[in-house]
Amino acid sequence: MQTVALIDYGSGNLRSAEKALREAARRHGIDADIVVTADPGIVAAADRVVLPGVGAFASCRAGLDASGVYDAMNEAVHAKGAPFLGICVGHQLLATEGLEFGVTPGLDWIGGQVKKIEPCDPTLTIPHMGWNAIAFARDHALFKGVESGAHMYYANSFALAPTDPADVLATTDHGGPFTAAVAKGNVAGVQFHPEKSQAAGLALLANFLEWRP
Repeated sequence: MQTVALIDYGSGNLRSAEKALREAARRHGIDADIVVTADPGIVAAADRVVLPGVGAFASCRAGLDASGVYDAMNEAVHAKGAPFLGICVGHQLLATEGLEFGVTPGLDWIGGQVKKIEPCDPTLTIPHMGWNAIAFARDHALFKGVESGAHMYYANSFALAPTDPADVLATTDHGGPFTAAVAKGNVAGVQFHPEKSQAAGLALLANFLEWRP
């Protein structure tokens, strides 16, 4: 059985993410132990790592640093090659830096900045909340069985702008396109909440549990 470390650093939608991962595994017959943890030993030994995140970039980065799991997460993902999925701010933390409330260093696993969404249509509000269609930039195993145009659930004011367009998997549009998903090697992130995105979100989580980068 594979172990999936769902990192608890005080900034995530943990219970919903845990429930969705378990349901995705059940529906697709995947043998996975979903462990909500801040234990560096468990994280370092995990077969897969999921980093959720809700709130501001700077506070989430501070929470991750304070949790003591960063080194273990880095060991699992970069030394061992464990597949990694960042969700919402967990996805944004992959960037080089975030520009919310000043400049805050990110993990720099995906080069780029996290910038405020600025719709060209003044009638569109920020935060960007609710359902929105996804458009694929390229094929990827994470989106197997998910149709381009499928609706995912978003709750964000900022978005990751990767330096390398090749890192972008998908975009969505809110008065202009912004990044909805990224991937580079065994590292991936999604701006939307798959745990709140019904069948399409569960399909993505199941794909992650079977992903062999």
